[in-house]
Formats: sequence, C-alpha cells, structure tokens
Amino acid sequence: MVDVSTSPTSLTVLTALATRVPRAARTVVAPLTRAVTYTRWLHLLMGAVVAAVCGLVYPGLFGLRPADMLWLPVLPVLPLVAVAMVPATRLAEGLQARLLLTPGEHARHQQGHLAPRIAAAPSTSWGDRGRTALWLVLRLEAGCLTALLSVQLPALTGALVSAAAQGTSTVVMGVRIGGHHWWYALLAPLPLAALMALVVAAGSLMTASATRLLGPSAAERLAALEERTERLLEHNRLARELHDSIGHALTVAVVQAGAARAAGSAEFTDRALAAIEETGRHALEDLERVLRLLREDTARGPADRPGLTDAERLLESARAAGSTLDAKVSGPLEELPGPVSREGYRILQEALTNVLRHAGPVPVAVQVDVAADTGLLRLDVRNPLPGPGQDRPGETSVGTGLGSGLRGIRERAALLGGEAEAGPYEGEWRLSVTLPADRSRAHTMA
Repeated sequence: MVDVSTSPTSLTVLTALATRVPRAARTVVAPLTRAVTYTRWLHLLMGAVVAAVCGLVYPGLFGLRPADMLWLPVLPVLPLVAVAMVPATRLAEGLQARLLLTPGEHARHQQGHLAPRIAAAPSTSWGDRGRTALWLVLRLEAGCLTALLSVQLPALTGALVSAAAQGTSTVVMGVRIGGHHWWYALLAPLPLAALMALVVAAGSLMTASATRLLGPSAAERLAALEERTERLLEHNRLARELHDSIGHALTVAVVQAGAARAAGSAEFTDRALAAIEETGRHALEDLERVLRLLREDTARGPADRPGLTDAERLLESARAAGSTLDAKVSGPLEELPGPVSREGYRILQEALTNVLRHAGPVPVAVQVDVAADTGLLRLDVRNPLPGPGQDRPGETSVGTGLGSGLRGIRERAALLGGEAEAGPYEGEWRLSVTLPADRSRAHTMA
C-alpha cells in the first residue's frame, strides 16, 4: 500500500498546482491594479457624453423606454461626422487618446519608434478626416455600451445581494430578480467580474483601434523617417569631426612628447609644450562645439567650424611635431563654398594625422589647389612610405585600406560629390582628393 500523501509524484503535482494557482490569480488580478485600466475606462465613459447631451434634447434622459434608448447612440452620429471634418478634431482626439489610453509606462515603448503609435496632429487630408470620423463614431458606440453596463451590472449585483438578504424583487436589465434564495449571494460577484473583464478588453480594443484610426498617416511617417535620417547623418558627421579633431590633437601630443624626451633640449621641450597646448586648445574648442550641437543648442552654426582658410594652423601643428612640410596653396580659398571649405579642412587634418601616426615626423608635401577653370578643389598629401613593420597611413594593416581615417575621408568626399584615392605612388604614399569647388555643385551640403 502506497502512502499518497508522501509520494514524490504527488508532492510534485501538488507543488506545481500550488505555484500555478497563484500565478493564474496574479494574471487575472494584475489588470485591476494598473492605473491604465481605469484611465481607459474613463476614456470609454467620456465617449457617452455626446449621447447624453443629445439625449437631453431628444428623447430626454428621464423615463426612457427601451425603444427610446436606441436613439441615444444614433442621433449624435451625423454631428460627430461633421465635427471630424475640422482638422483640429484629430489633434484633440489624439492628445486625449495618448493621455488616457497609453499613459505613463505604457507610452514609453513609443519612444523607440520613428513616430508615436497615436499621432497628435491636425488632419491634413480627407483620409485623415475619414479615419477621425470613424474613430468618433466607434468611440460613441463603445462609450454608450460601457456606460450602460457600468450602471446595470453593479445594479444587478445589488439586486442579487438584496434578494439573498431580504427576498426583495427587482427588475434589472429586463430580468426580474426575486425570491429569498441564499445562493444569490454566490452569484453577486459575477456581474462585477464581468464588468471589469469588459473594461479591460474594451480598453485594449480601443487602444488598438486608436493606433489604426489616429495613428500617423503615410506623410507623417515619411516626415518622421526623414527627420530621424537627418539626425543620424548629423550625428555621423559630428562623430567624424570628433575623430579628426581629437585624434589629430592626441597624435600631435604623443609625437611631440616623444620627440621632446628624445631630444633632451629645454628649448625644444618648450616648443613642444607650446605646440601641444595650442593643439589641445583647438581640440577642446571643437569638443565644446560638438557637445553644444548634441544638446540641440543652435546658438552657433556651421560658420564656427574651421575651414581651409585656417589650414595654416594644421601645417604649423605638423611642423611643430617635427615634420618637414613643403606646402603649396594656390587659388582663392576664401571663395570656396562653406561645406567644401569645412570638409576640406577636416580631410587635410585627417591626412596629416595619419602621416604623424603611422609614419612619424617625416617630410610631407602638401598641395591645395583651387582651379577656377575646372571648378575643382584638389588636395594632395604625400610622404615617404613607412618602413617594414609599420602600418601605412590610415590603414589598420598594410594593404587593407580599410582604416577609419581613410574611410572617413572617402565618406566626406563622396557626400560632396567628389572622390578620394590613397595608396603607393612613385615610391611615396599619396592621398589625392578632388572636390567640387563651385557653389552650383556643392549647394546641397549643409
């Protein structure tokens, strides 16, 4: 004979049941503990306000017969459709739906999307007006049904309790509850449970309907996508600027510090420290400007970014790092379009940084030429090829050409409608960049 009470199998079954029952109870009770359930209930009840206002005029809210009650959800339909033609109606309904249908944490998941699930904007097309009209009618009908059941189901519970306790006879929802039966008390919670289940289900359905009927239109989604794309492009540009500016400053500082230590000269050390200080100051200015832009502070614009007219600053920085520069600048740099001048400055900065980082303080030939006849800006930077075991400028390994520096240069050139080439050339490492120098070809860059 087996003692079931101590059987391992029985204990396992009992333990599983003991854990599942509370879990199921929590699943059922959880919606009743959320504030969103009651804000959605309020939203549903507010949909019946229009019917109540119309009912005051006809057929009247007192002494209603069942046939008269059928008019309440019908009479306001045409006025609501007319109101939906007003563009601001969609804005008001969208704001109210956001506030009551998706409040608090239920709205947080919208932040990661291109646009909120429920739009808050006026109607811009007849399609928007049609969806708004359908939403208002749906809200009216759902509101009338919810309001009716919100009154009748608690009344039914009261009638059951009264009949169980006193034997009182009451007619609720067309059903007569009468007789002195104790088991009526067991049925009393059921109408309230049905009401809460209805509220939770109707709230979820109205939220889903709002996302379809009040959600962003195709034009709004496209505008949101374009805005996000522009923001990502701006962030990528700022990331490239930080890479170029901070990378250049750190490279110059490292090269200068190493050279000063190797030279063992107080005079050279003073010059090296001055160069490090000057380069670091400019890098801090760039960092402050970029951080200000990321905080969406537009007090300073693109004009505050350095251009090719400030190229001498880069050349002096490279000379101070120990490089021998043969620089040739020709053409009217000051007449270059702003985007070309600014991006050209960053390209030259990255090119010199790559030379210092991968080849050290070697002789560098720099040529900047603005050709008025061809409408092109040419940047040419050459330096001796690094020795064995050294990386070539801008490369992560010899021959790959996939370093972030060269990739950034190519991206800048491509965005301007130009091109960039890098590689060994006549026994040297050469970076050649060609950019459009006339405003008609570079006007699209901001």
